[in-house]
Amino acid sequence: MARALARGWNRPLVCFDPIAERARSLAAEVGGEALADGAEVARRAQLVVLCHKPAQLEAVARELAPHARAVASILAATPLAALRAAYPDRPVYRFIPSLPVEVRRGAVVQSAAPPQDEQLDAAVAGLFGELGTLVVLEERLIDVATGLMSCAPAYVALVAEAQIDAGVRRGIPAAEGAQLVVETLAGTAELLRLRGNDTLAVRREVASPGGLTARGLDALERAGLRGAFSSALDAVLEEARC
Repeated sequence: MARALARGWNRPLVCFDPIAERARSLAAEVGGEALADGAEVARRAQLVVLCHKPAQLEAVARELAPHARAVASILAATPLAALRAAYPDRPVYRFIPSLPVEVRRGAVVQSAAPPQDEQLDAAVAGLFGELGTLVVLEERLIDVATGLMSCAPAYVALVAEAQIDAGVRRGIPAAEGAQLVVETLAGTAELLRLRGNDTLAVRREVASPGGLTARGLDALERAGLRGAFSSALDAVLEEARC
């Protein structure tokens, strides 16, 4: 996700990774510099973006907190309270992006919080807003949002894969099937946006009563499509609470 953010912003940065080659590769791609340690990043950056594992919060904070000016976290299952405890007396922000930020599409969720520094608050929100649609939600809903949109690119890829495989089973070459499915998914997303995210309206435009699409939708419902997505969200939330 750190790489996706950097590619989406596409501007020079300073970065650190315990695997030095990854940091050097990223800095070479977008511009900037790979540094020897996180403390040096914190000393030089106006905003430190935390992209490490949630379990590393305290260990990383011991290195960065004395030097960081402001901190933005994309750590899953790590509430603002934990971030504030790790970085006391520093402006702290919590965001959950999704992989399409790499191409400046998709969604970014920000956890609602009391104002800290008006100018800085606006600048940080603007920075993440460059990457896609920025949605501000109450802290209690952030884990739910994670299950809906941060995990969703993998789900959509699996849906596309399943559709392609179904076509291949009936004789469509895999490459052409992938083109048909992926372009249709992309176009449908844009159509939904233009229709104000009215999913029912789009379904009605495609599915005439008793027609082919209606038969296909009925088969998906009987196969448990809605239940499968509900179970996926439940599984994510269960893990987030562990």
